[in-house]
Amino acid sequence: MKRALTVAGSDSGGGAGLQADLKTFAAFGVYGTSAVTAITAQNTVAVTRIQEVDPEVVAAQIDAVATDIGIDAAKTGMLRSAAIIEVVAAAFGRHAVPHLVVDPVMVSKSGAVLLRDDALPVLIHRLLPLAEVVTPNLPEAARLTGIGVDTPDSRRDAARRLLDMGPKVVVIKGGHAAGPLLVDLYFDGIAFTEIPAERVPTRSTHGTGCTFSAAIAAGLALGLPPLAAVTRARDYVTAALRAAPGIGQGAGPLGHIQAG
Repeated sequence: MKRALTVAGSDSGGGAGLQADLKTFAAFGVYGTSAVTAITAQNTVAVTRIQEVDPEVVAAQIDAVATDIGIDAAKTGMLRSAAIIEVVAAAFGRHAVPHLVVDPVMVSKSGAVLLRDDALPVLIHRLLPLAEVVTPNLPEAARLTGIGVDTPDSRRDAARRLLDMGPKVVVIKGGHAAGPLLVDLYFDGIAFTEIPAERVPTRSTHGTGCTFSAAIAAGLALGLPPLAAVTRARDYVTAALRAAPGIGQGAGPLGHIQAG
């Protein structure tokens, strides 16, 4: 059985973070493990409190998983601080993780800041060079590169700049853009590929980014090449949006298991 590790924050509402990742791994038939970076008190409406985990404890969790269970692929979500990113990058290097998906989580769906300002340079210089795939949304791509991403050409420029930071593949998610279709931009340094998907009319969109990156990691763990893993992940998120259970008063969770 293939094994995937999520290094992410805990979402008490179960819709995003490591809870969403583990549900996604299960839906793909991949054994999921986790290293908790932060504990959040949140629901579908708001994040009300964040408690970071000691960086040494984060590293110890990764070491414990790697030295016994093993890691076929890993993904990162909310990392929060420069110190946590440093130990996570060191642990991935120490254990030679074969496939790494970096979801550069910066702000929650409800607007809570999940990445400190001083952590951004460390994310760029320490973690992105280790990534096989990086999956920013449009605001995250703009913040990482300093490039406006309002047009197709500017998104391609941002993708080029992101690839120069070290990852093998860049996927700029198109959910924040207007239009009848959601279009992700995939770039591997050779060719650009647009991956269109249906926009599902639902307010249950909490954890879509976490779910997408976890699905890519699961696909890579199963041996899919990156483009196939990304395409399958997009299809899975669309199905999970359609299967959303309609829980909560705000942006509700996806139907992770039902979509599997």
